[in-house]
Amino acid sequence: MNTLEISNLSKSFSGHQALTDINLLVPEQKIFGLLGPNGAGKTTLIRIINQIIKADSGQVLLNGDPLRPDHVYDIGYLPEERGLYKKMKVGEQAMYLAQLKGMSSRDARKQLDEWFDRFDITPWWNKKVEELSKGMAQKIQFITTVLHNPSLLILDEPFSGFDPINVDIVTQEILRLRDEGATIILSTHNMGSVEALCDHIGLINKSELVLSGELDEVRSRFKKEAYQLRFKGNMIAFTNALWTNFELLSKKTEDDVHTCEVNLLKGAKLNDLLNTMLPISEVLEAKPLIPSMHDIFIEAVGTSNENQDAS
Repeated sequence: MNTLEISNLSKSFSGHQALTDINLLVPEQKIFGLLGPNGAGKTTLIRIINQIIKADSGQVLLNGDPLRPDHVYDIGYLPEERGLYKKMKVGEQAMYLAQLKGMSSRDARKQLDEWFDRFDITPWWNKKVEELSKGMAQKIQFITTVLHNPSLLILDEPFSGFDPINVDIVTQEILRLRDEGATIILSTHNMGSVEALCDHIGLINKSELVLSGELDEVRSRFKKEAYQLRFKGNMIAFTNALWTNFELLSKKTEDDVHTCEVNLLKGAKLNDLLNTMLPISEVLEAKPLIPSMHDIFIEAVGTSNENQDAS
């Protein structure tokens, strides 16, 4: 079993409530998106899981057991704040960090040679860290995070400093690690990465968990009765035909084909909209609008702020 379970977790600092009664289940061999605005409490939660700080109350279970000091060998943590020693040589530092995680010198060197070759950075083994670009240093930190094959990976903004090519490379490595058995927590503000990688999400706002669940289920929860329509015909006639049961959200025209997004109001159905359109247009396509993670994030945080302000 490779599961992280967080129960009734709370933490405060000098009167500031950082976490309030957090309950989360990070399923085995999944990528879990840990989301939230700056200052929401994500970093505090990550530090508690890594045993950097202690919770005031609640419990964290890893693989069914309360956190123990030796769980450090089961966890790989890539912090948002990078921390390589600038004056050390790249290979020397990678070996040092690997051995801190319990790897033998022989195993560390073998694994590092494979990873350096995979990331095409072998020529940098004897370079000093201060000679590396930000993206190159990020590659080294990613490698040292995953080298000891931890069962739980915590990646905080892992794509920071990468160009699109290296984003793709690291993305594929994250997916491979998941497929080979790792459970992964991805903390990021990049909603595109969440949509591309995550199986489940948890959203924290102002110390509270305001949204969690399987990604597809969360999408369906926020889905509205709205559709994207592609059609040919007179745009003015179309807009005039929309009555109080429909709201035109957007429109554009390209090569005599109109694309519109329409929200259905007051219990109206897609058939009602199509019946309105058919006498005046040729409908080419009608498909439901699926909310993006960006839209869900904005709506969930906004609703949470309103609820907390009202309480």
